[in-house]
Amino acid sequence: MVIELLKSHASVRKYKDIPLTKDDVKEIVSAGQHAASSHFVQAYSVIHVTDMGKREQLAELSKNKSQMLSAGAVLIFCADYCRLAKAAELNGKEIDFSYVENLLVGSIDVALFAQNVAIAAESKGYGICYIGGIRNAPEEISELLNLPNGVAPMFAMSIGVPDEANEVKPRLPVEAIIHENNYNAEKYNDILPSYDQTMHDYYLNRGSNQKDTAWSEQMADFLSAPKRTYMKEFLEKKGFSLK
Repeated sequence: MVIELLKSHASVRKYKDIPLTKDDVKEIVSAGQHAASSHFVQAYSVIHVTDMGKREQLAELSKNKSQMLSAGAVLIFCADYCRLAKAAELNGKEIDFSYVENLLVGSIDVALFAQNVAIAAESKGYGICYIGGIRNAPEEISELLNLPNGVAPMFAMSIGVPDEANEVKPRLPVEAIIHENNYNAEKYNDILPSYDQTMHDYYLNRGSNQKDTAWSEQMADFLSAPKRTYMKEFLEKKGFSLK
């Protein structure tokens, strides 16, 4: 069942040396295209990086060496208004995609598209992992991949035949996610300590990379300092002036 497939997801970072064919990638990406899209703008593109020299550079720039070099396929997902500008040009018009709303539309479109790609890949028995490390060096990666104005790399995805079997991380209780009619922050006082205990036990007892911590502690540490503060300037250079 699809629901069972969705609930079985675990990131895969170690792959067998088995490349995906270009036909495999096309089939998976084609399935991804059937995700919902705001006003059907389809404001996304994906770069399938087959050149190993570029893969090696991406590995260094993204700080994800093992994934970039071992995966059966590496895809770079981009928010894309270049194609939409060309569509307007063919009709004798110009578009202004610099507004925040257009950045949100592109970001949401590419995320929905990518998640469909992930599900399609997993349905065929492949493992996947999202790589936010692409945003560690967005300007250098844009230059490496010849990304024009209006195209911004958002994240990558490694796909391949798994060479490891990771446990599924316990998610927040669904009661923490669902709010009925009104947002209720008070319930977190009970839900989060219980979830922290669940995650603490998971981290201590999982098959690898055991650690003595809990979810709330990790999130507090992760979000306590600014990260990738250069992204605003980078996006503005790409034409998203965030008006």
